[in-house]
Amino acid sequence: MTVHQKVSQAFKAQFGQSPAVVVRAPGRVNLIGEHTDYNDGFVLPMAIDRAVWIALRPRSDTRVRIYSLDYDSHGDFDLTDFAKADDGWLEYIKGTAWAMQQAGQTLSGWEGVLAGDVPLGAGLSSSAALEMASARAFTAVSDLKWQPSAMALFGQQAENHWVGVNCGIMDQMISAAGRAGHALLIDCRSLETEAVPLPPDSVVVVMDTATRRGLVDSAYNERRAQCEEAAAYFGVKALRDVDLLTFEARAAGLNPLPRKRARHVINENDRTMAAVAAMWADDAVTFGRLMNASHISLRDDFEVSSTELNIMVELAQAQGGCYGARMTGGGFGGCAVALVCSTQVGEFAAEVTDVYQLKTRLEPNIYICQATNGAELIAG
Repeated sequence: MTVHQKVSQAFKAQFGQSPAVVVRAPGRVNLIGEHTDYNDGFVLPMAIDRAVWIALRPRSDTRVRIYSLDYDSHGDFDLTDFAKADDGWLEYIKGTAWAMQQAGQTLSGWEGVLAGDVPLGAGLSSSAALEMASARAFTAVSDLKWQPSAMALFGQQAENHWVGVNCGIMDQMISAAGRAGHALLIDCRSLETEAVPLPPDSVVVVMDTATRRGLVDSAYNERRAQCEEAAAYFGVKALRDVDLLTFEARAAGLNPLPRKRARHVINENDRTMAAVAAMWADDAVTFGRLMNASHISLRDDFEVSSTELNIMVELAQAQGGCYGARMTGGGFGGCAVALVCSTQVGEFAAEVTDVYQLKTRLEPNIYICQATNGAELIAG
């Protein structure tokens, strides 16, 4: 049974009728361009065929009532009077509503059933998927226009100011604006996007290390502060404005940690643009080499990898048919991503699973992913 079917059936069981609307918003995997988004840089994610789904109907009042199938728990709040709490998944929905209302949007209430198949805490943006599914639900019942860039910003505000994670715009933007069959180059300053076709005869494979990190409690905010320190040293708004020649000429005067963080970000922006050129040229080999270089930079300069991520990436890179691999997401655990020749992906997945399990005593999950559209409204 698909997640769509699950939420629709659960809605009918709970409310005695079919949902008026079903919305879905996908998770994402970032192919290259890591920790560049909050530095106003360039990222290249793709929306994956794992998503958060909400089956819902409008209410005539201002209450929002949701049942989460995954957590077997109910959430309930009133749009005219709600506050931050320790309510887990519900806070992402409340935060999205708060951000939309702060911008002057008039929201209506709704009730529904929520479920998803984006792995939690794996670096595949389950939180952004929930925010964008919530935004899609609010626009549907409130007769508001769906504007992907604006909705992505609302989701980012929810994450930054309501939940407390100082994330950039990438996760919400790809969940809002993804395009089937393509990755999406996002300029995180202008929010301009460019759909880029995936290399032919290649497949994106996400490899979950079965380790988890909590972004709020991790060193994520610390890394962001170090990047801001480096930008201030160079006298620019963000590290996106520093080119490699300028960095190399002046880096010696920067404190060692901000220097390393800046070196990663500046080189990663260059790698991302080179990766786009490789994709347009159908050059999977060059794209893979750039992925490999990105991992080394994240491991050594940005220092957000982990033992398990390094093992997974090295295993992937050693397999026949693998063009390249790297950690993906915020780091400190979660997932790696590889670009693999489509004719060899079965053997790749089996070998990586077996050897990783042997080396770590952990059972990984391997996801062979298709690029999908961003947040969508589907008839009930």
